[in-house]
Amino acid sequence: MEGAKKKAKLDANDRSIDDQCHQPIGDFSGFKILKILNENHQSKTIFVHGKFTADATTIEGGDCANSDDDDDDAVAILEKTAFNKDSLQDLMSKDMSLKNSMHNDIYGTYSGRANPELNEIKVTLIYPASQKHIDKYTEHEPYLICETATDYDTITLPHLHSQTFSIQWVYNILEKKKEWERIVFEDSDPENGFILLPDMKWDQSQADNLYLVAIVHKHGIKSLRDLTNKHLPLLTNIRDKTVAVVEEKYGITRSQLRMYFHYQPSYYHLHIHVTHLKYDAPGSNITKAHLLDDIISNIQLKSDYYQTQALMFTARDNDPLFVKYKQAGKID
Repeated sequence: MEGAKKKAKLDANDRSIDDQCHQPIGDFSGFKILKILNENHQSKTIFVHGKFTADATTIEGGDCANSDDDDDDAVAILEKTAFNKDSLQDLMSKDMSLKNSMHNDIYGTYSGRANPELNEIKVTLIYPASQKHIDKYTEHEPYLICETATDYDTITLPHLHSQTFSIQWVYNILEKKKEWERIVFEDSDPENGFILLPDMKWDQSQADNLYLVAIVHKHGIKSLRDLTNKHLPLLTNIRDKTVAVVEEKYGITRSQLRMYFHYQPSYYHLHIHVTHLKYDAPGSNITKAHLLDDIISNIQLKSDYYQTQALMFTARDNDPLFVKYKQAGKID
């Protein structure tokens, strides 16, 4: 194929039929920027929609089916990484050049250019990217929605049943077909076990911005809405073993950890986010995160707490679930 480039055909679940389609690339040769989808000044992150053109040579040929298009869509997420304290002396050595932009008495501001090896950018590439991926990372207006127990039964749950959400990549991790080398810890018990591994947002250069995810082995638990007192052994097992592993491996104590669920979650297989308290992780705010210890306490007080309690969540105006709530007259 021209340019040694191939593209996966996507099935109805919007996933590759052949999971070998995304091959590692050496650079962005042949990548054409089409649109800046979003940017976050606080996290120093930018989301870019582009295409690998037909003459791109950096994509190694896999066993993907040929594309009918001349170009392949991609979403690239570029994030400036946190400073690594261990290499700070090297970063501030003579290899960094300084250009003065302001000087007043004892104060001066400069633009600095460092050795590229000490000034990395974390890149996440989604390729080939479907329209759903492009929509996911495009900036849209957020709205806060109050979901009652009735709303969940009559709006949210029917919507989930009507959609096809692919979580094959989750099963690939649980079955150790993919990312097995990244696993930090595993409890293989089918009922109360889980796999603990780094989230893609964590560059693993230092513990202060630690971000792990615990994915449960048991299938069929979509979100915290499904949790009752029968799941307490699972929840406490994840909490206690994760705390022990993180303290032993990273030197972070329980009082420095934030463990929480997202609601709504980004995918409907139960998982728990584990971050350092110093790290202001995306989705760790009050409109998205539900602390694990709070959930355990609520279920201990009332087994069906999460089947009866109203829950708040945020949705963007392009989210199909937002549209359902809008049509039901639940959003002003």
